[in-house]
Amino acid sequence: MTRLLLHACCAPCSLEPVRLLVEEGFEPTICWANPNIQPMAEHDKRLDELRVWTADNDIPLIEAADDCERWDASVALLGADRPRRCRACYALRLSEACRVAEREGFTHIGTTLAVSPYQLFETCNDVLEKLARRHGLSPVIRDFRPWYPQATARSRELGMYRQNYCGCRFSAAEAAIDRARLRDERKAQKARRSASNG
Repeated sequence: MTRLLLHACCAPCSLEPVRLLVEEGFEPTICWANPNIQPMAEHDKRLDELRVWTADNDIPLIEAADDCERWDASVALLGADRPRRCRACYALRLSEACRVAEREGFTHIGTTLAVSPYQLFETCNDVLEKLARRHGLSPVIRDFRPWYPQATARSRELGMYRQNYCGCRFSAAEAAIDRARLRDERKAQKARRSASNG
């Protein structure tokens, strides 16, 4: 088995990547490095769920430093510019994970961010690859997105806490706007069906 430090954003998004990576011959250790998650109550809910899941499944967990002030100073300034903001956010989180991997003697690093269809997949992988090489690590880049429905179903079956936004205050606002738009579209479709049946 090859030791792998796997940056994790939450427990639900870790389910399928861990399963698939173990099948591939990796021995994952989860690394929590998520200073983007706001408010602090949300941050703590996600971390607590990850602690419970890793403990129940005998998966080692390393809790890295969450420098929230640095996130506010370097990432939050990018605000509504999602591509730049997310790239900077990935860089901050994955850079910390790479530092942990190097310090703890890992040779391989990956991230569970690759399971969510809501993430900027290519951007995230580009950031991970560059940072890993800089730290002398081998990036383990996989497209876990096809398994997102299974991860969602499994996390519900396990009664896990599931969030409805990526983590930062900007993503919370963006997700709320998307949910409102989808709700309005469903209402409009329902109204059109009613009108055509009437």
